[in-house]
Amino acid sequence: MEKEKPSVAVSVFVIREGKILLGKRKGKVGDGFWGLPGGKLELYESLVSCAKRELEEETGLVANKMTFLHVINDTRLKEDRSHWVHFEFLAENFTGEPELKEPEKCYEWKWFEIKKLPENIFIGHRRSIPTLLNKVIVVDDGEAIFP
Repeated sequence: MEKEKPSVAVSVFVIREGKILLGKRKGKVGDGFWGLPGGKLELYESLVSCAKRELEEETGLVANKMTFLHVINDTRLKEDRSHWVHFEFLAENFTGEPELKEPEKCYEWKWFEIKKLPENIFIGHRRSIPTLLNKVIVVDDGEAIFP
């Protein structure tokens, strides 16, 4: 029997004029909830390459620079019995306007004021935005361990 392992993903914060870009998820995981651009790390892929690839694949935006923000070890035994390690980046010097590049995975992209976010944030990103606002670098299972 193969041992279960955590999944590794990247998430990308795209911020412009005090607003954050969120996508309304479509499909069986998180349908109707708002989340950050991002996705699973592929074998032998660097974290930065993954962040740039996911951002462009999902939104059409091209980031000239990705700045590491934080890592979140997210064990969700009570919610959906999954375990994710999220490496999160800030897209800087990005070009383009958000486009719906994967309509099978996302209904729309929308800019939200950081202090006026929708209530239905995707489970995988509920810790991400407070972590950004509080300038925490490492979150281990809900606890900030490196402010």
